[in-house]
Amino acid sequence: MKIDGRLIAENILEGLKSRVEVLRKKGVIPTFLVILVGDNENSIAYIKQKEIKATEIGARVEVVTLSEKTSFEEAKELILKLNDDPLIHGIIIQRPAPKSLRVDRLSDEIWPEKEIDGFGNDALYDVPVAEAVILIIQTAFEQMGKSENFKDWIEKQKIVVIGKGETAGGPIIAHMQKMGLNPQVVDNKTQNPKKISKQADILVSAVGKNRTVTADMVKRGVILIGVGLHTDGEGKLRGDFHRDEIAEIVSFYSPTPGGVGPVNVACLIGNLVEACEKQSSL
Repeated sequence: MKIDGRLIAENILEGLKSRVEVLRKKGVIPTFLVILVGDNENSIAYIKQKEIKATEIGARVEVVTLSEKTSFEEAKELILKLNDDPLIHGIIIQRPAPKSLRVDRLSDEIWPEKEIDGFGNDALYDVPVAEAVILIIQTAFEQMGKSENFKDWIEKQKIVVIGKGETAGGPIIAHMQKMGLNPQVVDNKTQNPKKISKQADILVSAVGKNRTVTADMVKRGVILIGVGLHTDGEGKLRGDFHRDEIAEIVSFYSPTPGGVGPVNVACLIGNLVEACEKQSSL
């Protein structure tokens, strides 16, 4: 069964609208600023989705585009200025970014109250993509009609995460561990990855390559979450697996596009609204 990420996202955003209305009546518009380094087409498209969804609920997105030659010190100076700007409630460094920029260190320069992407060491908010994955798994759980609570159920599941990159797999693994879960990680050095993936009750693929997951890698009834994205020869976004290959085997799957992505954006905007509420009450 397909899990409709767009529907989950719309429910989240609908719940945020009234909170944004309260803030706007106080003269406060929830605003986050995205620092984009270079002109990566996928990053630009993703920022556009953030802008569209934020605008729908009355929030605002600003974008500052920097050259790929921007130094760490120059980017740090910008962040320090934004930390002091009372009209900016959230700051995001769009990833991926050039290695020379040392994005992990830059994230730590953002005030925790404004680090709504959750990557800083002192971040107050969960990484949205990790939160999105859990929400999608929870949606599958709810559709099963089980009598036990979600926490008890998920602790019993064998969870496998394929990929441990900085923008998806890594944060998802860390978030699950924070929840007290013990996901098994598969990367390009893992021996017998197919044997491991086939043991999973919940399989999360966060690689971004065509057919990372194929039918012979999953057991019947698994919950399959696709996070990784890549662009095919026609310039279209594709996921880590082909729906036609797995739909009859898995119990639930998240499509690409329309699965984790929209929920990710909604969770990010949720972090923004919470950050704005906290800052406007100071």
